[in-house]
Amino acid sequence: MTALAPATAAPFETTWEPDWPLDLVRSLAPHGRGAGDPAHRVTPEGIWRSTSTPDGPATVRIRVAAGRVTVSAWGPGAEWAGAAVPRVLGAEDRADGFDPGDHPLVADLHRRTRWLRLGATGRTWDALVPAVLEQKVTVVEAHRVWRQLLRLAGEPAPGPAPEGMRVVPTAARVLEVTDWQWHACGLDGARRRALRAVATVAARLEPDDGCDSAALQRRLCSVPGIGVWTAAEVVQRTLGCPDTVSVGDYHLKNLVGYALTGHRVTDDDGMLALLEPWRGHRQRVVRLLLAGGPRRPRRGPRFAPTDYRRM
Repeated sequence: MTALAPATAAPFETTWEPDWPLDLVRSLAPHGRGAGDPAHRVTPEGIWRSTSTPDGPATVRIRVAAGRVTVSAWGPGAEWAGAAVPRVLGAEDRADGFDPGDHPLVADLHRRTRWLRLGATGRTWDALVPAVLEQKVTVVEAHRVWRQLLRLAGEPAPGPAPEGMRVVPTAARVLEVTDWQWHACGLDGARRRALRAVATVAARLEPDDGCDSAALQRRLCSVPGIGVWTAAEVVQRTLGCPDTVSVGDYHLKNLVGYALTGHRVTDDDGMLALLEPWRGHRQRVVRLLLAGGPRRPRRGPRFAPTDYRRM
């Protein structure tokens, strides 16, 4: 391995060897927001991630070679972010109690997808901001606004990060963004109000010792504009919750219904009924289906995103 030049030497470096067949790209995919995500970049040198931490912003580079993970981190939060990498990749997730049962697809996916671990970032804010932006819009539209927001209000990622990388703006910085700047980003009024609401109470939304999925969801849902879908999306990433399902998702219920039945289009209640045999690991089953389950054939025109910048 070639040593970094002194000017870019990482203040935190460590190596770690996972005890499962880690797939770095797919393990970190739930934390990325599209190919142009300013906070998540895949390069030949490894995967780069910017993150907030209790100590300030940080950039982390993660590389895998011969089964060994090399972690380098820069910025005020380098030590915190670098030490968190095993947890982010799923080191604390154990599927020992998961029984795929007699459903042939779930059993086969569980057998073939040994790389799957549910990672936990420990940072609510980093998952909450993009989740709010994804409320009731297409993925394409949400990712575009995320990119615009980070370019507008996010500071450059610390260290020798790839050009254009940014850190998610702090809650204080979000509250400074003006209405006309939000409009230029393409953010509608409802999501704007929800984002400002969570920014005013961001500190109390970070998980403390003993905070579990149910407790964090209750905290999140107490904030105006945050519902069960947003709360579920956040706890899945922040705590690596193996059971919480994103009820209210436009596509997920039909993906689960079709994968588990081969033909069925269903609603949220129907999806939960289908997942009930795996209670305690329902989100794990969803991730298995997303990783390798069949997709329902597309019929009819796709939903066209709304560009709020033109309104």
